[in-house]
Amino acid sequence: MLPAIIPIFPLPNVVLFPSVFLPLHIFEDKYRQMLTEALKSDRIIGIVLVRGERDDIEEPPPIHPVGCAGLVSHAEPLPDGCSNIILRGLQRFRIVQEEHGRSYRRAQIAPLPENLSDASVLELRQTRTKLESLLAGRLETDNGEVMVQRDMGDEDLVNTLAQYLDLDPLEKQALLQFDDLVSRSRALIELLEMREFTTQPLRSLGLH
Repeated sequence: MLPAIIPIFPLPNVVLFPSVFLPLHIFEDKYRQMLTEALKSDRIIGIVLVRGERDDIEEPPPIHPVGCAGLVSHAEPLPDGCSNIILRGLQRFRIVQEEHGRSYRRAQIAPLPENLSDASVLELRQTRTKLESLLAGRLETDNGEVMVQRDMGDEDLVNTLAQYLDLDPLEKQALLQFDDLVSRSRALIELLEMREFTTQPLRSLGLH
């Protein structure tokens, strides 16, 4: 269960999904403090997408109301005081109200569970088959390395593709905001059918 209040890390081009890993470089002073305090407590940080173009927005930047909480699974402090971390997506949330009094942003949140009925599990299996068909031959790196393991669970597959396929950040945010995985997988199929797309090797994202 997520805490009632979590730190919020606004990013302009990044959307985190449940069960997916996200490498980040922490360098700003306020986010160094955020990381220090998170590591001393529950290690949870909420990733939210910034609204609008980064060069045109005010400070603090406006953010989308739905994000994903992640657990700091690895933290590597660097000699200059910065850190490299890896977040593992835990659960989606909706921001209820922002809290003040820290150099970094925090918010009261409402967790957004993703429950699957027996019928939904079956439909998710069917959409996985469709996704694998659409992506046939496109989930390998130039070295022939498989980007998504075949034994990956259906839920993890949908969320991994939603996070790491070369989609627009707003498209990824729309996928995150679907209330269930079946709807997310259907929408992902529609996106892939409507456009040409490229993929990024997971190795370049520190996920090997």
